[in-house]
Amino acid sequence: MQSKTLTGGQALVRLLANYNVDTVFGIPGVHTLELYRGLPGSGIRHVLTRHEQGAGFMADGYARVSGKPGVCFIITGPGVTNAATAIGQAYADSIPMLVISSVNHTESLGKGWGCLHETQDQRAMTAPITAFSAVALTAEDIPQLIARAYAVFDSERPRPVHISLPLDVLAAPVARDWSHEVVRRPGRGVPSSEVLDQAVAKLKAARRPMIIAGGGALQAAQTLQALSTRLAAPFFSSVAGKGLLPPNAPLNAGATLCIEPGWQLIAEADVVLAVGTEMADTDYWRERLPLNAELLRVDIDPRKFNDFYPCAVALQGDAQQTVAALLARLPEAARDASAAIQTVSTLRQAVKAGHGALQSIHQAILDRVSAELPANAFVSSDMTQLAYTGNYAFSSHAPRSWLHPTGYGTLGYGLPAGIGGKFGAPDRPGLVLVGDGGFLYTAQELATAVEELDSPLVILLWNNDALGQIRDDMIGLDIEPIGVLPRNPDFAALARAFGCTVTQPQNLNELQMDLRAGFSRNGVTLIELKHACALVG
Repeated sequence: MQSKTLTGGQALVRLLANYNVDTVFGIPGVHTLELYRGLPGSGIRHVLTRHEQGAGFMADGYARVSGKPGVCFIITGPGVTNAATAIGQAYADSIPMLVISSVNHTESLGKGWGCLHETQDQRAMTAPITAFSAVALTAEDIPQLIARAYAVFDSERPRPVHISLPLDVLAAPVARDWSHEVVRRPGRGVPSSEVLDQAVAKLKAARRPMIIAGGGALQAAQTLQALSTRLAAPFFSSVAGKGLLPPNAPLNAGATLCIEPGWQLIAEADVVLAVGTEMADTDYWRERLPLNAELLRVDIDPRKFNDFYPCAVALQGDAQQTVAALLARLPEAARDASAAIQTVSTLRQAVKAGHGALQSIHQAILDRVSAELPANAFVSSDMTQLAYTGNYAFSSHAPRSWLHPTGYGTLGYGLPAGIGGKFGAPDRPGLVLVGDGGFLYTAQELATAVEELDSPLVILLWNNDALGQIRDDMIGLDIEPIGVLPRNPDFAALARAFGCTVTQPQNLNELQMDLRAGFSRNGVTLIELKHACALVG
């Protein structure tokens, strides 16, 4: 009954299904045919992207919205190099992603025979931007490597994993069926009682405690809100942590550590508790925060405890469990929060009062977005000026609702990540914020969006006919602007060619109506804001 024997590729697909993978993003190629042999009947949906970078970004967006690892199938060589930017972005932002690629036949590896798609060492290309990159030299290696990948996702700092499968390993019959051998590791645990007691002693003694939380704390929203209330501590988030506290929570200082009012407030703290955040300059827009406080850090990654911000107490463990353990050791009575609440209120007023002319335009647009964005929607944003303002000025109502390529800062992220987010949460409407420059990096993924999506995805294209931020930076440094004023295509015609509904509002009222219509339409809507200054003029 040889016909019933699974190939390595078929067995791998079954194994992924048993790890509850429901979606993979990719483009079939001659080197991945055995993976595609395994897809029919597996229960896994394949999403055809139009570029491997798009596959990686979609897997990233899927993971950020769903909380599950995003998975993509990539061909040998150029598929891997095309996806490397997306892998790097996921690595920088601690996003769980499983990249499955083919590689040339085992006997040819490293020999330079000139095989199709050959690279000198494919694993070495992705090793620096993954938790690990490995080659399965036999079919028996596959379940071990997949188990190791999920150990990273479940128990360590979640980051991408790349597993390369030689063509002969993919095609050869497996000696036994290991496709049901699912191994899940225990969670991340909590610090020792001694360390928890040290942190609690400092929090009790603090006169002006404050909290910073990031993407590693997304499962800890309720406990963090309770801790902020108990301590009367103003609560800051990183961009990845937006939505951890409700917008109207009186102690929610938002993601404002990237602007002057936030810097001024954090400088007043005497104890800062940082939970699941890298505390990177990409979040703060300055080399170093003006911390005058003792720093307590909760993190799964021990390398964070003595880096750019060495801490007084290192609490290695799961964010939700660790914050809950701190709460259990603190006095139950909440402190008087009146002074802290007033401080946060003053901060919020200062943020809006401090807008420059461009940021005021952004705020007017974001206010109309906020008025029409469904309560359960998510926003996927690219590296564009409108999103930079939105990072600190736009309120998110829940975690996993604001996707931004913070750490790596790659252009072209917004659209494919938004598409991936729709597969991670099909019932959630999606909004993409993208500039004209970044949009052209991955505009081809409109084909995937129109082909695959039957629920609302609205793309808000900020078209200023420029690489606006770089132009402004050049002018600010007295550099003659070069290469920042490109000739753009007719974006409306381009989007219609893909099958999108397109609008070009001429004022804020029209924008709001177009947003409302877009979120009520099952399909893809592109709204082009061209020379948006005129909208609020």
